[in-house]
Amino acid sequence: MAIEEPKFILIEKENSFELRAYQPKIIAEVHVDGDMSESTRKGFRLIADFIFGNNTSPSGGNIKINMTAPVSVGEESKKISMTAPVGIQKDIKGWKVYFVMPSQYTLDTLPAPNNAQVSIKQVPAKRFAVIRFTGFVDEDKMGQKVKELNDWVVKKNLKPLNSPELARYNPPWTLPFLRRNEIMVEVD
Repeated sequence: MAIEEPKFILIEKENSFELRAYQPKIIAEVHVDGDMSESTRKGFRLIADFIFGNNTSPSGGNIKINMTAPVSVGEESKKISMTAPVGIQKDIKGWKVYFVMPSQYTLDTLPAPNNAQVSIKQVPAKRFAVIRFTGFVDEDKMGQKVKELNDWVVKKNLKPLNSPELARYNPPWTLPFLRRNEIMVEVD
């Protein structure tokens, strides 16, 4: 069974770079401290706990929510809040990790998290510049791919609107050469 991914329109593709227009979506996010690897694990566990049933549905009780991909991690900008697929993003407070909720839910039908660390947000339609790559990702590799993406963004005369984020699409046991990773940055 395929895992749902956020819907987007591909505007442009050049080698491993893409410009995408994402539709509005709902995310569940947490803010965690530590290095990127530790924060990814902590954030993933907190949000997984929410989607696996630590929630209260609008009709009472709890519901298991289907997993989506990617898991996103990134640095949060002080000026503009980051939005994207399940991800990780770093800021002065640490890292933001989030999952995109399945498209069948609205803010009214999505269960509420029982853990106050998990917040639910509606994210409007946005455009992202993206670079796709395989393998394991640490902070050094993320930095290298951010630089490559920034160079492409400049070449295309796009303006970044926030900090880049890392999107991971595969479970941890996936072989490195089969892993799908992306660095994404919102652009105008």
